[in-house]
Amino acid sequence: MHELKPIHSNTVARALSKAERYRLLNEPRESISICRDILEIEPDHQDAIVTLLLTLTDLFPACDLRHHNEAELLLKRIRDPYRKAYYEGVVLERWAKGKLKRDAAGHVVHEGLTAAMERYAHASSISPEGDEDAILRWNTCARLLNDRPDLQPRAAREEELIIDEDMPIR
Repeated sequence: MHELKPIHSNTVARALSKAERYRLLNEPRESISICRDILEIEPDHQDAIVTLLLTLTDLFPACDLRHHNEAELLLKRIRDPYRKAYYEGVVLERWAKGKLKRDAAGHVVHEGLTAAMERYAHASSISPEGDEDAILRWNTCARLLNDRPDLQPRAAREEELIIDEDMPIR
């Protein structure tokens, strides 16, 4: 087993910039590794926590529960109430979209997106002036639900099945 080498505290800003760049280059393993290096020496570094969280959500289309669980743990470490609510919405939205790509039942995706929208609505109510990121994300979820009538809540889907069961068989 190889022993990891710590980075110096005066290189954190540069390392975080690299982590963000690797994330945008779709190289999540590199981004995750760098964020973990930063968090080893600065465990409460909020931007490193958020970058790690976002990189993990980039991996959600694979629906790997380990990434989701780690993202959930990272959410608990975000101190700012607005950012916490906003990123809770991001985690819920991206997990639901990952499920959608994996052909999950429409009600599962609907529940995830509507839960995300609730978190975005809360974030919007406490957002700093001029920050409408939560509204933009809420609208994206709403448009997806509006464009996909197959994504319905469980109750509506169950009513359809009940109605279909009452139809006579020909």
